[in-house]
Amino acid sequence: MLTDIKKIVLIGPESTGKSTLCEKLAAHFNTLWVPEHARAYLNENGTDYTLDDLTIIARKQIEQEDELARQLKNKHSGAQTPLLFIDTDLYVMKVWSEFVFGSCHSEILNGIVHRQYELYLLCEPDIPWVKDELREYPDLITRDRLYHHYKDAMIHQHVPWVNISGDYANRLKVAIEAVEEYLMLDA
Repeated sequence: MLTDIKKIVLIGPESTGKSTLCEKLAAHFNTLWVPEHARAYLNENGTDYTLDDLTIIARKQIEQEDELARQLKNKHSGAQTPLLFIDTDLYVMKVWSEFVFGSCHSEILNGIVHRQYELYLLCEPDIPWVKDELREYPDLITRDRLYHHYKDAMIHQHVPWVNISGDYANRLKVAIEAVEEYLMLDA
């Protein structure tokens, strides 16, 4: 009997291939993925955002995640629990809030405590930065600092996590192996 959705989150600094990897993992495992809501929000509202905007983005990210989880649960009829890949979660909102504004809204922090995930895939900033109108930190020093904030968050929480690095092909290979290993351990 289907009990729940197994949620796997991709996190890391901007331009580390999270969205591409999320989409490819969902295709490989024949499932759905949750896009990063911040892109839609900033495209609609502009890039001059506030700490309150980040809280709104976090709420919408969670709503989107919950909606796709419901859709996946409703369409899935097999005995095996389905996977849902998620491009960013509240840890991303926490790091972003603290890095840009020096603080984080308690709603985001409380959400981190109450949301449950099965596996994190932490993307390193070791691929070339790709410029777009929403990205803010092209320099490797800042990207590396942000990566270490994410790594610190992973070290200090209880969910298993795997570091993802290398070129796009290697990232996909390592991510697939990590998910398959998780599924074997969970069986």
